Amino acid sequence: MTTLRNTETTQELEAILRNQDGVVARSQVLDCGLGSAHVRRRLRARDWVAVHPGVYVEHTGPLTDRQRRWAAVLHAMPAALSHETAIRAAAVGGAVTSGAASRRAAATAQAGTVHGPIHVVVDASRRVSPRPGIVVHYSRHMAERVLDHTHPPRVRLEHAVLDVAGGASSDLAAIACLSGVVQERLTTPDRLLAALASRRRTGRRDFIGAVLADVRDGTCSVLEHRYLVDVERPHGLPTSVRQTPTGVGRRGFRDVEYPEWGLIVELDGRAHHDDAAARDADLERDLDAMVFAGKPSIRLGWGQAVDRPCRTAGKVATILGALGWRGTAVRCSPQCPLE
Repeated sequence: MTTLRNTETTQELEAILRNQDGVVARSQVLDCGLGSAHVRRRLRARDWVAVHPGVYVEHTGPLTDRQRRWAAVLHAMPAALSHETAIRAAAVGGAVTSGAASRRAAATAQAGTVHGPIHVVVDASRRVSPRPGIVVHYSRHMAERVLDHTHPPRVRLEHAVLDVAGGASSDLAAIACLSGVVQERLTTPDRLLAALASRRRTGRRDFIGAVLADVRDGTCSVLEHRYLVDVERPHGLPTSVRQTPTGVGRRGFRDVEYPEWGLIVELDGRAHHDDAAARDADLERDLDAMVFAGKPSIRLGWGQAVDRPCRTAGKVATILGALGWRGTAVRCSPQCPLE
């Protein structure tokens, strides 16, 4: 009977190790009924190595990304992945997307390469001892915001995104977070807006709500948002249509289009136009627009849309005027250089 019981407890422990990517907490070993002697024996034999006090991994090599996440959660348990770590885990853990960010995240996980600390959240009533490489957050909303069935448990994606955007170092970083998860099809603006409405406190609440409304209407990148709020709207340019299908030549979507006047504006954010193949595809799409649809296409970067928005607005207005627009660009402020 004793032998049978030992076999059952060993099998229970092995199941935990399989479920947790080879990482286990001392308390879990004790809950299996194996005792401290079992832990000491595995450590002496170098079957296990301590990652944090009371948290072990069953090999002596470098930890993978998933193992680091498990180790952080088990160190702080009951805990869940949060913030950037929860977003990365959601991207790798089954989201349907073909985006570059998700491919990079998957490659990172496969290679075991980890960038930055692991963020976890625990109940606000607790205090967790700090450990290198772990950032601990405290929340009163664990019950409604944590997915306990994921491996490891993590904060729901929408709330993790709002946590990151609300605490971002700049408005640009907040926009990048919000537009990035939507562009990668990890979630939708409506889901993020619903999560925002359910929260009583969120940093940059009004700003985030406005950005999400723009993203819902088709703004898909930081640069597109800046063109919308710094170039087009404040200078009285006509309302554009965003993310329209090309319709001719190479398949894709236009960043900004003024269909009544046949003008296309493409916005080159460096993160999405940083290699020769991508640049070649962009130029081919511009050429197709002119050849097959008779639509001129102008291409703007950070300098035009962010550093010199007023002068850019004047130049876009001039082009639109040559194409038949009867409006006039207006000054956005007393300091605006437009005449």
